[in-house]
Amino acid sequence: MTVFPPIDHLEDIMAFEQFVTDYGIAAVLIGSGVEGETVAFLGGVLAHKGVFPYWQAALAAAVGSFLADQILFYLGRYASGVKAVKRLTAKPAMTRVTSWLEKHPNAFIFCFRFIYGIRTISPVAIGLSSISPLRFFAINLVSAATWGTVITAVGYGLGQAVETLIGRLGLGHHMAVAIIPALVIIAAIAFGAHHYIRSSEKT
Repeated sequence: MTVFPPIDHLEDIMAFEQFVTDYGIAAVLIGSGVEGETVAFLGGVLAHKGVFPYWQAALAAAVGSFLADQILFYLGRYASGVKAVKRLTAKPAMTRVTSWLEKHPNAFIFCFRFIYGIRTISPVAIGLSSISPLRFFAINLVSAATWGTVITAVGYGLGQAVETLIGRLGLGHHMAVAIIPALVIIAAIAFGAHHYIRSSEKT
């Protein structure tokens, strides 16, 4: 689950289109939890193309992200001895994540899903901390709802922009064109969240 989408080839986008055709809105829900921003963004593009309503795309993205992070939180809380979890916690970014979490727990829990490079390890680190499950649940819920709404809105808005500037394209080509400016927008959001956390360290 990264900020810079790995789905960067037209063939991959076409495959995602077929995935959505086969499984509908459930593909956005599952994909947003596993893949992250890429699928949420493309869900917004598909909503603009009329494959499903925007609110369904936003809700599915939010729920998928929320559930994935809840699972990772509980893996950190109750399965810290598992090898896969140990590999996550051994990453160099873990020290930085732990420091941010200790200094500004609520802000960090809300912002981590927007920051490149710490998206997966953060809920595990939070699970290892003294943060209560109820506290994480509440902030994670609000953060996931915000994330799902914003990222799918970017996809929906860029889908409209592409159609206005270029005209109606095939679905796969439409998504391929829209994803380029999306990288810039999503990276800007990630940079803003990262800057907020870094600047809050000094206060």
